[in-house]
Amino acid sequence: MEWRKSSRSGNAGDCVELRQDLSAVRDSKRPGVSLPVSRDAVRELITKLAR
Repeated sequence: MEWRKSSRSGNAGDCVELRQDLSAVRDSKRPGVSLPVSRDAVRELITKLAR
């Protein structure tokens, strides 16, 4: 599965990555550990951040 990070995170490697299918997030410094999340929770977060 592909992971995506924000284009604003730069090259420092300190970012949160989102799984392409919106089902998990992870810390780029610890790619072997991910946190499962619901798609609805991700959508809600993105909506709130976009305000």
